[in-house]
Amino acid sequence: MIKKRDFHECHILFDLMTHPDVFPYVRQKANCYDEFIFMTKQTIEAEERGELISRTILDEWGAPIGTINLFDISENAGFLGTWLGKPYHGKGYNQLAKDAFFNELFYEVGIETIYMRIRKVNIRSQKAAEKLPYVIHANETSKSIYDQLNVNGPIYDLYEIPKDLYTLHVLRNGAENQESSHLMEA
Repeated sequence: MIKKRDFHECHILFDLMTHPDVFPYVRQKANCYDEFIFMTKQTIEAEERGELISRTILDEWGAPIGTINLFDISENAGFLGTWLGKPYHGKGYNQLAKDAFFNELFYEVGIETIYMRIRKVNIRSQKAAEKLPYVIHANETSKSIYDQLNVNGPIYDLYEIPKDLYTLHVLRNGAENQESSHLMEA
Protein backbone atom coordinates (compact mmCIF):
# COMPACT_ATOMS: atom_id res chain seq x y z
CA MET A 1 0.00 0.00 0.00
CA ILE A 2 2.88 2.40 0.73
CA LYS A 3 6.62 2.24 0.06
CA LYS A 4 9.67 4.46 0.28
CA ARG A 5 9.97 6.99 -2.51
CA ASP A 6 12.22 6.30 -5.50
CA PHE A 7 12.81 7.66 -8.98
CA HIS A 8 11.10 4.81 -10.88
CA GLU A 9 7.63 6.16 -10.16
CA CYS A 10 8.34 9.83 -10.90
CA HIS A 11 6.83 9.95 -14.39
CA ILE A 12 3.50 8.44 -13.30
CA LEU A 13 3.32 10.56 -10.14
CA PHE A 14 4.12 13.76 -12.03
CA ASP A 15 1.32 13.09 -14.51
CA LEU A 16 -1.13 12.43 -11.65
CA MET A 17 -0.02 15.45 -9.63
CA THR A 18 -0.51 17.96 -12.45
CA HIS A 19 -4.25 17.31 -12.79
CA PRO A 20 -6.11 20.60 -12.06
CA ASP A 21 -8.18 18.94 -9.30
CA VAL A 22 -5.01 17.76 -7.53
CA PHE A 23 -2.26 20.32 -8.21
CA PRO A 24 -3.63 23.21 -6.08
CA TYR A 25 -3.57 21.02 -2.97
CA VAL A 26 -0.07 19.54 -3.37
CA ARG A 27 2.49 21.00 -0.97
CA GLN A 28 5.56 20.21 -3.09
CA LYS A 29 4.51 21.49 -6.49
CA ALA A 30 6.60 20.91 -9.62
CA ASN A 31 5.82 22.70 -12.87
CA CYS A 32 7.80 20.33 -15.08
CA TYR A 33 9.03 16.75 -14.96
CA ASP A 34 12.68 17.73 -14.39
CA GLU A 35 11.63 19.84 -11.41
CA PHE A 36 9.67 16.88 -10.03
CA ILE A 37 12.76 14.65 -10.33
CA PHE A 38 14.82 17.28 -8.51
CA MET A 39 12.19 17.61 -5.76
CA THR A 40 12.03 13.83 -5.37
CA LYS A 41 15.81 13.78 -4.93
CA GLN A 42 15.56 16.53 -2.32
CA THR A 43 12.76 14.64 -0.54
CA ILE A 44 14.80 11.43 -0.37
CA GLU A 45 17.80 13.37 0.98
CA ALA A 46 15.65 15.23 3.54
CA GLU A 47 14.30 11.90 4.78
CA GLU A 48 17.86 10.62 5.22
CA ARG A 49 18.48 13.71 7.42
CA GLY A 50 15.34 13.02 9.49
CA GLU A 51 13.52 16.17 8.34
CA LEU A 52 10.54 14.39 6.79
CA ILE A 53 9.13 10.98 5.95
CA SER A 54 7.74 10.36 2.47
CA ARG A 55 6.02 7.33 1.00
CA THR A 56 4.50 6.50 -2.36
CA ILE A 57 0.90 5.29 -2.19
CA LEU A 58 0.28 2.20 -4.31
CA ASP A 59 -2.92 0.65 -5.63
CA GLU A 60 -3.64 -3.06 -5.19
CA TRP A 61 -1.51 -3.88 -8.26
CA GLY A 62 1.51 -1.93 -7.00
CA ALA A 63 1.11 1.08 -9.30
CA PRO A 64 1.95 4.50 -7.81
CA ILE A 65 -1.16 6.64 -7.28
CA GLY A 66 -0.03 9.44 -4.93
CA THR A 67 2.19 10.32 -2.00
CA ILE A 68 1.84 10.61 1.77
CA ASN A 69 4.35 12.61 3.78
CA LEU A 70 5.18 13.89 7.24
CA PHE A 71 6.80 17.30 6.88
CA ASP A 72 8.50 19.65 9.34
CA ILE A 73 9.34 16.95 11.87
CA SER A 74 10.22 18.45 15.24
CA GLU A 75 9.85 17.15 18.80
CA ASN A 76 8.21 13.88 17.65
CA ALA A 77 5.55 15.75 15.68
CA GLY A 78 5.07 16.78 12.07
CA PHE A 79 2.58 17.87 9.43
CA LEU A 80 0.79 15.40 7.20
CA GLY A 81 0.68 16.04 3.48
CA THR A 82 -1.03 13.63 1.14
CA TRP A 83 -2.42 13.62 -2.36
CA LEU A 84 -3.92 11.05 -4.70
CA GLY A 85 -4.28 11.17 -8.46
CA LYS A 86 -7.77 12.17 -9.61
CA PRO A 87 -8.73 8.68 -10.93
CA TYR A 88 -8.23 7.33 -7.39
CA HIS A 89 -10.38 9.84 -5.48
CA GLY A 90 -13.26 8.39 -3.49
CA LYS A 91 -12.13 4.76 -3.73
CA GLY A 92 -10.80 4.24 -0.20
CA TYR A 93 -7.10 4.49 -1.00
CA ASN A 94 -6.58 7.56 1.17
CA GLN A 95 -7.76 5.81 4.32
CA LEU A 96 -5.74 2.66 3.62
CA ALA A 97 -2.61 4.76 3.02
CA LYS A 98 -3.18 6.76 6.19
CA ASP A 99 -3.63 3.61 8.28
CA ALA A 100 -0.38 2.13 6.99
CA PHE A 101 1.49 5.42 7.35
CA PHE A 102 0.17 6.19 10.84
CA ASN A 103 1.12 2.69 12.03
CA GLU A 104 4.65 3.24 10.73
CA LEU A 105 4.92 6.73 12.24
CA PHE A 106 3.49 5.95 15.66
CA TYR A 107 4.79 2.44 16.25
CA GLU A 108 8.04 2.25 14.29
CA VAL A 109 9.36 5.82 14.07
CA GLY A 110 8.19 7.16 17.46
CA ILE A 111 6.09 10.09 16.28
CA GLU A 112 3.67 11.26 19.01
CA THR A 113 1.54 13.83 17.13
CA ILE A 114 0.54 14.29 13.51
CA TYR A 115 -0.86 17.67 12.50
CA MET A 116 -2.89 18.38 9.40
CA ARG A 117 -3.27 21.87 7.99
CA ILE A 118 -6.17 21.98 5.59
CA ARG A 119 -7.13 25.00 3.54
CA LYS A 120 -10.48 26.39 4.62
CA VAL A 121 -11.58 26.26 0.97
CA ASN A 122 -10.73 22.52 0.72
CA ILE A 123 -14.07 21.24 1.97
CA ARG A 124 -13.43 17.72 0.61
CA SER A 125 -10.32 17.28 2.78
CA GLN A 126 -11.96 18.89 5.82
CA LYS A 127 -14.88 16.46 5.64
CA ALA A 128 -12.51 13.52 5.23
CA ALA A 129 -10.49 14.60 8.29
CA GLU A 130 -13.57 15.17 10.41
CA LYS A 131 -14.84 11.64 9.68
CA LEU A 132 -11.82 10.14 11.43
CA PRO A 133 -12.65 9.28 15.07
CA TYR A 134 -9.09 9.97 16.24
CA VAL A 135 -8.78 13.49 14.82
CA ILE A 136 -9.12 16.62 16.95
CA HIS A 137 -10.10 19.96 15.39
CA ALA A 138 -7.21 21.89 16.93
CA ASN A 139 -7.75 25.56 15.98
CA GLU A 140 -8.30 26.36 19.67
CA THR A 141 -6.44 23.53 21.46
CA SER A 142 -3.19 24.23 19.55
CA LYS A 143 -3.76 27.96 19.13
CA SER A 144 -0.09 28.94 18.79
CA ILE A 145 0.41 26.54 15.86
CA TYR A 146 -2.90 27.64 14.32
CA ASP A 147 -1.82 31.29 14.57
CA GLN A 148 1.57 30.51 12.96
CA LEU A 149 -0.17 28.81 10.04
CA ASN A 150 -2.50 31.78 9.57
CA VAL A 151 -0.14 34.69 10.07
CA ASN A 152 -1.32 36.12 6.71
CA GLY A 153 -5.03 35.62 7.40
CA PRO A 154 -7.38 32.69 8.05
CA ILE A 155 -6.22 30.28 5.34
CA TYR A 156 -5.97 26.97 7.21
CA ASP A 157 -7.85 24.88 9.74
CA LEU A 158 -5.64 22.82 12.04
CA TYR A 159 -6.30 19.20 12.93
CA GLU A 160 -4.32 16.97 15.30
CA ILE A 161 -3.90 13.21 15.53
CA PRO A 162 -2.38 12.24 18.88
CA LYS A 163 -0.84 8.80 19.18
CA ASP A 164 -3.00 7.89 22.18
CA LEU A 165 -6.29 8.59 20.36
CA TYR A 166 -5.10 6.72 17.29
CA THR A 167 -4.02 3.76 19.46
CA LEU A 168 -7.40 3.73 21.21
CA HIS A 169 -9.10 3.67 17.79
CA VAL A 170 -6.90 0.78 16.61
CA LEU A 171 -7.54 -1.20 19.80
CA ARG A 172 -11.30 -0.64 19.61
CA ASN A 173 -11.45 -1.63 15.95
CA GLY A 174 -9.31 -4.69 16.62
CA ALA A 175 -11.67 -5.75 19.41
CA GLU A 176 -14.73 -5.10 17.21
CA ASN A 177 -13.22 -7.08 14.33
CA GLN A 178 -12.31 -9.92 16.67
CA GLU A 179 -15.87 -9.98 18.10
CA SER A 180 -17.30 -10.02 14.57
CA SER A 181 -15.12 -12.95 13.54
CA HIS A 182 -16.12 -14.91 16.66
CA LEU A 183 -19.79 -14.29 15.85
CA MET A 184 -19.25 -15.52 12.29
CA GLU A 185 -17.58 -18.70 13.56
CA ALA A 186 -20.42 -19.54 15.97
